[in-house]
Amino acid sequence: MFKYKSFALRKISGVGLRYLPFADAASEQVPLARLLRLSLFQVTVGMALVLMVGTLNRVMIVELRVPATLVGGMLALPLVFAPFRALIGFRSDRFQSALGLRRLPYIFRGTMLQFGGFAIMPFALLVLSGYGEAIDAPRWIGLSSAALAFLLVGAGVHIVQTIGLALATDLVPEEDQPKVVGLMYVMLLLGMIVSAFCYGALLENYTPGRLIQVIQGSAVVTVALNFFAMWKQEARDRRRATAPKGPEVGFAEAWARLTERRGMLRLLAVIALGTAGFGMADVLLEPFGGQVLHMSVAETTRLTVFLACGSLIGFTMASRWLGRGGRPMDMALYGAVLGLAGFGAIVWSSAALSVPVLLMGTLLAGFGAGLFGHGTLTAIMRSAPREQIGLSLGAWGAVQATAAGLAIAAGGLIRDMILAHEAIGASAATPYTSVFLLEAGLLALALLFALPLRSTEGLRNTGDSGAETLYPETAKAAHGTAQPFAEGGAGSL
Repeated sequence: MFKYKSFALRKISGVGLRYLPFADAASEQVPLARLLRLSLFQVTVGMALVLMVGTLNRVMIVELRVPATLVGGMLALPLVFAPFRALIGFRSDRFQSALGLRRLPYIFRGTMLQFGGFAIMPFALLVLSGYGEAIDAPRWIGLSSAALAFLLVGAGVHIVQTIGLALATDLVPEEDQPKVVGLMYVMLLLGMIVSAFCYGALLENYTPGRLIQVIQGSAVVTVALNFFAMWKQEARDRRRATAPKGPEVGFAEAWARLTERRGMLRLLAVIALGTAGFGMADVLLEPFGGQVLHMSVAETTRLTVFLACGSLIGFTMASRWLGRGGRPMDMALYGAVLGLAGFGAIVWSSAALSVPVLLMGTLLAGFGAGLFGHGTLTAIMRSAPREQIGLSLGAWGAVQATAAGLAIAAGGLIRDMILAHEAIGASAATPYTSVFLLEAGLLALALLFALPLRSTEGLRNTGDSGAETLYPETAKAAHGTAQPFAEGGAGSL
């Protein structure tokens, strides 16, 4: 008898492996369903970013009449925790719990911080809006509570993303790490896109009460998705739980060992320069299209879509090339070159007054950013011992997040300064094109710094600061036969 259900499942599985990006990262030990479930933590990160940077940014400035300077300061507060991502990753590498878990306790803590921030945020917005009984509450309470809420959510996002990526790389062999990283960031972009559509639909008829419901719903969805993503993902290692603690290695010593590895400091400089080069235009592209090319609001919105689609294509292509043996620094170099071409086209669009040229340049810039981000992230993962994955991912996240935040702030400041000193009747494009040219200069510097690194690929097996020396007890466990994880098995959480 023909089994329709089995036939349909085989067909669906075949289509997924053929057309879904990064589906070939799955294996018998780590199936695709498990990887997709783990990637849900990136969906919650994207949801938090859209809510804070997009929805609440606009609501607080327009509807609640909070000064833009204060809102900008609140949005910058999560950057306070960006440099601590390296410390968070290091602590997760060394963490010993009664159950022998390393990563999941930190993801749980980050999730609780996100939930705490979302729990405070509605009451802060109630005070700022003067809604209901909050009409007589002092405004400073609303402002300080909103700042605390942004700070907590930002800290939770940094912790969850850093440790989630470390857990994802723990689960797969080294050759599959580029594909898994690509899958995680594709899910981040998809989470941002879907969240933007959902928030837009839910807040189409805006009221303070509806906004509060949306934020509270986001808190519940964040906890539910993160807990579902964590469930049975990390195997319990009883030997790690019962092993005697070796000599304590401080963060300063671990960081020194990591940065002593050949080319590591140069790689971090490349990440900072390239991230700043790509990120400075994030808040300027849409105003540029509106003021210089006289695009409508709907048309400028497409710029964000083109940028996100370009990044998505870049991550997909980089993952496929790296999976076939490509070198990570080559991907970063190609990304920087495409970024130079993209910003060149954006500057040219102001002279030609051509919207299609602007769209093409935006797509190229997004494509280059995807290649560059994936290439540098894979390079830094491969340049550290496996027992320092958390520290190396934290270092990448700290440098990347700090550089992006400072670049966005600097781009807006430079644009305003040039605009303030421009003579009446001068070109409206000058404040924007000056920033775009500066971005091209930063990408050119990143190229110069990255070229010598092409000869230092595969740093994990070089140098004398190996895992055995830095983490003796962890290294022994890594070389042993750790208890395998099986969905629903006895060794699972």
